[in-house]
Amino acid sequence: MSNIFEKIREQVVSVTNKAFLSCEKKGSIPGITLPEMSIETPRERGFGDFSTNIAMQVAKQAKLPPRKLAELLVSEMDFSGTYIERVGIAGPGFINFYLNKDWLYDALKIIQKMRERYGEVDLGKGKKVNVEFVSANPTGPLHMGNARGGALGDCIAGVLNKAGYDVTREFYINDAGNQIERFGLSLEARYLQHFLGEDHVEFPQDGYHGEDIIDHAKNYIEKYGDALLSKTTEQRQKALVDYALPINIENIKKTLSSYGIEYDVWFSEKSLHESGAVHKTIEFLKENGYTLEKEDAIWLNGEKLGLEKDEVLVRNNGIPTYMAADIAYHRNKFITRGFDWVIDLWGADHHGHVARMKAAMTPFGVDKEKFEVVLFQLVRLFRNGEVARMSKRTGKAISLGDLLEEVGRDAARFFFNLKTSGSHLDFDLDLAVKQSNDNPVFYVQYAHARICSILRKLAEEGIAPRPVEEVNLTLLKEKEEEELIRKLSEYPEEIILSAKSLEPSRLTRYVMDVAANFHSFYNACRVKGEEEELMYARLVLVDCTRIVIKNILELIRIEAPEKM
Repeated sequence: MSNIFEKIREQVVSVTNKAFLSCEKKGSIPGITLPEMSIETPRERGFGDFSTNIAMQVAKQAKLPPRKLAELLVSEMDFSGTYIERVGIAGPGFINFYLNKDWLYDALKIIQKMRERYGEVDLGKGKKVNVEFVSANPTGPLHMGNARGGALGDCIAGVLNKAGYDVTREFYINDAGNQIERFGLSLEARYLQHFLGEDHVEFPQDGYHGEDIIDHAKNYIEKYGDALLSKTTEQRQKALVDYALPINIENIKKTLSSYGIEYDVWFSEKSLHESGAVHKTIEFLKENGYTLEKEDAIWLNGEKLGLEKDEVLVRNNGIPTYMAADIAYHRNKFITRGFDWVIDLWGADHHGHVARMKAAMTPFGVDKEKFEVVLFQLVRLFRNGEVARMSKRTGKAISLGDLLEEVGRDAARFFFNLKTSGSHLDFDLDLAVKQSNDNPVFYVQYAHARICSILRKLAEEGIAPRPVEEVNLTLLKEKEEEELIRKLSEYPEEIILSAKSLEPSRLTRYVMDVAANFHSFYNACRVKGEEEELMYARLVLVDCTRIVIKNILELIRIEAPEKM
């Protein structure tokens, strides 16, 4: 078992259940149907290491005041073979459990045994999960919303993988629909302007104005010349899109790869139309009474699905909407590919689409709870204390590529995961490159490098960590040592809580706490120069800290440097 807390909770439950049975046998309480026991970690250490309110939960069944029931239970508790040293009763009937130090030393043994696998838990039991994130329109460079969604999505996938789920990372390529039509119109306008002049060719009002569109047109002309001038508008736009779109998608792949993101699946929206999946989905909804026909269009029946209004699936010109494709896409995830859990990451401006998409899965027999949407808020970039909108290098809007050039992958990913997804994020570009303890990613990486330096210098003197079984861990008695061990032991719990809440920001805050605890230990406790047995015990603790920090940084795909 990699999670020492799970073992302790099992002991608390076992000891408490046996106390109930003992009380029943003695006739001090009647037979009781026990609910699942709630076990909490008290905020104040004075109230014990763990606490349960079970006496309050079943007081009515026992026909006793909660505190009296707690007293009876405590009098029958047997702690032999457990980490429990003593118990106390607080308030109206809380039972507080105080542990001996053995659990701390056993936690270090678990870390040493598991090493790079430490933190793995079996919460997911191999369930298939699809995590879809970024999924930007491939009509231009990735922006800050994509940057935050990328870091969040990739870290959520990493956490779920560590928690025992079978995770598929997916990018949905929006290569069909209005945005591709606008892309084609924009490319055509720039192409024609090159030959006929800007005054003679009007650029579409809602076209894409980026320099990349101009570059695509110029590069096409360099390669193929004026061959498209004699073609129809439709042929011209198709040729330009067929040329530029794969380039954009490849650039997106390269940028995301440099950001530390590698996808298992790149899913094309266009393929849903070409395979007939969109048509089949609409037909299924029609046949099962989930559509309406009005205004010469086909609508999703909002009333039947508990929605406030109907949604257009097929326009009056016969062209399916994005909503229709989105339903077909999610049907593909659940029904065709058989995912047990589907998680999408969307910008907060898409919040209105959540209820619609969840409801739209109902006709296919999909439980709404199996479809989760993580909404994330906007990012503001700051430089010199002011909002930064332009790239230092290009003088244009800051793209993900520009951000990675300015602050690097590690800082970008760490900073985007500092706050919960639902919080607005102010990203300090100056702080992200600062080499000081004020910079959280530097602070954590420096802790790892410092540990590696300690181990390296001792190794040069022929001193290496001993097998944990040969070390007297009971010598680790200092407050800073115990606090550090406690913090290291929490890692599997943090994985569980992060997986349940889909909030990887828990891990960035946690690893900052580990680094802080290590720095406190380092300042208070020497490793080299102490009595030999104590030195080896502290070496185990130092190595365990290195393992935990490295495991977390690797999970969130940030470098764990050995030298800084």
